Amino acid sequence: MSDLNDPRVFFAAERTLMAWNRTGITLMAFGFVLERFGLFLHMLHPSAGGAGRDWSFWIGVAFIGLALVVMGFSIVQFRRVLRTLRPIEIPARYCTWGGIAMNISVMFLGMALLAYLFSEL
Repeated sequence: MSDLNDPRVFFAAERTLMAWNRTGITLMAFGFVLERFGLFLHMLHPSAGGAGRDWSFWIGVAFIGLALVVMGFSIVQFRRVLRTLRPIEIPARYCTWGGIAMNISVMFLGMALLAYLFSEL
């Protein structure tokens, strides 16, 4: 439990949650680019077979999956920090679930991206 009685502790935790959200979005974007790069290579050299696309597909999917895990873990960590804070450390009438809702929204969009990629197989 924090003894600082300072709302900056809560805001620091919320900034950390949003930093993990940005990290997750970046991992998702990188995974998508990797997956599409394999398709691009296959289009450049169709005689090479589909091996390049297969590896890039699975590596891209792994990055997107890692992003989902990172964002899910950041939500758990943020909730743990919230439980340790006293009411005086959270500003009155401040919405504490806004950052969590953002992470969950991005997670659902990441799952939709995975579903899209798998539907194209």
